[in-house]
Amino acid sequence: MILSSNDNPVLLGIGTATPPSLKQEQTLEFAASVACATPRQQAWIERVFHHCGIQTRGSVLVDEDHALKTLQEFYPPPLNSTDKGPSTANRMIRYAQHAPALGIKAASRALAQSDISPQAITHLITVSCTGFVAPGLDVSLINSLDLKPDVTRLHVGFMGCHAAFNALSAAHDAVMADRNAKVLVCCVELCSLHLAYGWKPEQIVANALFADGASAVVIGHPPHQKNGMGQLIDLTSLLLPDSQDAMAWRIGDHGFEMTLSQSIPDIIRRNLRSWCEPWLAQHSIGLENVAGWAVHPGGPKILSAVADALKLKPSALSYSHDVLSRHGNMSSATVLFVLEQMIAQGLRGPFVAIGLGPGLMAEGMLLKC
Repeated sequence: MILSSNDNPVLLGIGTATPPSLKQEQTLEFAASVACATPRQQAWIERVFHHCGIQTRGSVLVDEDHALKTLQEFYPPPLNSTDKGPSTANRMIRYAQHAPALGIKAASRALAQSDISPQAITHLITVSCTGFVAPGLDVSLINSLDLKPDVTRLHVGFMGCHAAFNALSAAHDAVMADRNAKVLVCCVELCSLHLAYGWKPEQIVANALFADGASAVVIGHPPHQKNGMGQLIDLTSLLLPDSQDAMAWRIGDHGFEMTLSQSIPDIIRRNLRSWCEPWLAQHSIGLENVAGWAVHPGGPKILSAVADALKLKPSALSYSHDVLSRHGNMSSATVLFVLEQMIAQGLRGPFVAIGLGPGLMAEGMLLKC
């Protein structure tokens, strides 16, 4: 296997952050109350929530005592079947209130672990698909973390669950272009601001899966004799064929509307191996040589489809299942939670991270830890 090179950027630090959490049973009770559900629909909602592999998940709309009061105040019971809840404008007000603090917490942890001074950061890349505000998260991070005011900025917006890969690709390119570059990537997703009212099964599945969280990573060449947490070897992507209608994320009048097709697992089973195997072969790596799989936990069916496509043992995706269970699907922020766990456990060897998002687009990342 040909992996190591002094030119490859290195992961210098990872940080994650979540808001107060709810038990999935509490979320189920609340979500059913805004779905205008008949008894038959109620039974279907319960099955969806009980089978999505989540035990707890965070929301910025929950107070520190884990009470539902603030969540219910923002999402009051529907007045009738046409009531779709808070306007998108009101949801964006909450995004502006809550996104910076969560991002600052994750980024602070990544910087502390990296042992890189905030003043040494040359590039700042922010990621979010759950909110828009300007001045945005980048300005909040510059002011709160004491980054240089002339730091180069890039925002990766509205790209969905795989957007961390796109940000890391840009970070990789920046460090390859300038060996002295130090890049801070920060993903913040507040999915709970987009809970959908009414009876739309695809959106109810999204209500059952998505949660709030933030993650950050510092990329660069290590100072002095430090080795960092792993080399970022390569990134790749593929627009999967005949999949454009499988996953959508659109701006509506009452939040952003996620739709997930039941065809997604089959699309993954048909296409993932034929994409992943030749890509790894370019680095003289076989699927059997991969020491760890950091797969974005889009849901249990997606994880099962990835395992089937790549013929992985169930234990190979245990870290993804654990993050899904404890935090839910935090969109772009989630894959760094998985990677953080794997590195903390001291796993060594080539790692492969995979994410899937609207397109249907597959993104891959190869690391050497």
